[in-house]
Amino acid sequence: MDLEYVQQLLKIFDESSATELSLEENGAKVFISRKAEVINHAPAQNYFQPSYPTAPAPTSAPAVTAEISAPASPTVDAPAAPVANTHQILSPIVGTFYRSSSPEAPAFVQVGDSVSVGKTMCIVEAMKLMNEIESDVSGTVIKILVENGQPVEYHQPMFLIQLG
Repeated sequence: MDLEYVQQLLKIFDESSATELSLEENGAKVFISRKAEVINHAPAQNYFQPSYPTAPAPTSAPAVTAEISAPASPTVDAPAAPVANTHQILSPIVGTFYRSSSPEAPAFVQVGDSVSVGKTMCIVEAMKLMNEIESDVSGTVIKILVENGQPVEYHQPMFLIQLG
């Protein structure tokens, strides 16, 4: 079994929601397993437990404890500490972040835009596949946390959305 082939399988397995993978080829056996409790069939933002602190999940009646105003110009900012009544849209995969479908096309969203559930926010290219990333909440874009064309890591915050 080719080591490069096994590495590709590991990468695909890591990006999937599968909990086990078993492969046998020419007498060589590979078995990969991960803890099943890290998988949650709730909305996309809860699939895996992040290794860094995040804002608590919104409840049915979120309490507003801070006000946020949109910046005067649509700029890309560094990740900030989570603020009450906001939501981070995280990258579900490792890849390259694109704000539009092509270099000539307008960006899917700008700072200050209202978004609803299912609205395409960006594209993350991974292994020559273009993955449209959709909003999982309704609200207003208050920060874009990644520069166009930059790499993103798994579970990296890309957008900050003011809920409501």
